[in-house]
Amino acid sequence: MAGTVAVDLGATRTRVAIRDAKGRTTDPIEEPTPSGGADGTLLTGFLAGMIRRLLESGKLSGIDSIGLSVAGPVDIRAGILKNPPNMQFRDVPIRDTLSREFSVPVRVVNDCHAGILGELSFGKAGGRQNAVYITISTGIGCGVVANGRILLGRHGNAAEIGHFHVDSTYNLQCGCGHSGHWEGYSSGRFLPWFFQEWCHYHGKAHWGSCNAEDIFQSAQQGDDDVLRFVDELNRINARGVSDVIVAYDPELIIFDGAVMRHNSDLLLEPMIDSVDRYLDLPEIVMTGLSGDAPLLGASVIAGGLDTAYGSFTAMTDE
Repeated sequence: MAGTVAVDLGATRTRVAIRDAKGRTTDPIEEPTPSGGADGTLLTGFLAGMIRRLLESGKLSGIDSIGLSVAGPVDIRAGILKNPPNMQFRDVPIRDTLSREFSVPVRVVNDCHAGILGELSFGKAGGRQNAVYITISTGIGCGVVANGRILLGRHGNAAEIGHFHVDSTYNLQCGCGHSGHWEGYSSGRFLPWFFQEWCHYHGKAHWGSCNAEDIFQSAQQGDDDVLRFVDELNRINARGVSDVIVAYDPELIIFDGAVMRHNSDLLLEPMIDSVDRYLDLPEIVMTGLSGDAPLLGASVIAGGLDTAYGSFTAMTDE
């Protein structure tokens, strides 16, 4: 069986799956994304190796095309991973390298544009004309469909909401180098740093080294100080969502990403309570795709750049 290959390249983990001629997607294989250096050939070799594993499994007799959902920013016109704040790689020619390796068309899109495409095609955004997909994971990203068309921007990086300014009290530095950005507070990468700074600001005892999972586990166990921090985190998240609402006026916001999926009971409803009501509050829900929206979107884009929600063709040289 020949088919298309879908790749979801995240800052922490990468998944690869097959979509066959009937539109069925196999269970993905998954590996940690390389983090040991900035050499782009390390990344493209890693991706090629995962795709070869699928070929060697006997599930595919050949590849028709490859679609990649990539933690951006990306240049989808050239198929290049540019300068992601949560990875060390810079200016990696993913499209051309993999196309030469496998002799098939390769299409690269921002992971959150793939995410909203996955939700439109298979998830809760189906049939919606104005919807927003937000992922809070290692980083924070967003995909937007406005009046039935996915917003792309000049280079395919529209709606980089993780770099919305949400705070000047703690003034924390984001991975992009600027301060006060949403990603620098609420993403899985920076949330522990925000917690330590919050403790310092409010005269609370520091924990030392911890990760986001440790913090949420303590909140679930009823730690009063951690619960107060989560209240502050929800206030920051509500600022970001308020900005999303006034920027895009959606009828639906879908949340995804490991931080949100694993802690929705602590984060979703309390955040909604603090969102501004300047515009009508949209429906705000968790994804029903178990984190697969970007992978499913990549499987759609692998089959062609012209979609039911707009064409990516104008963004490329193909």
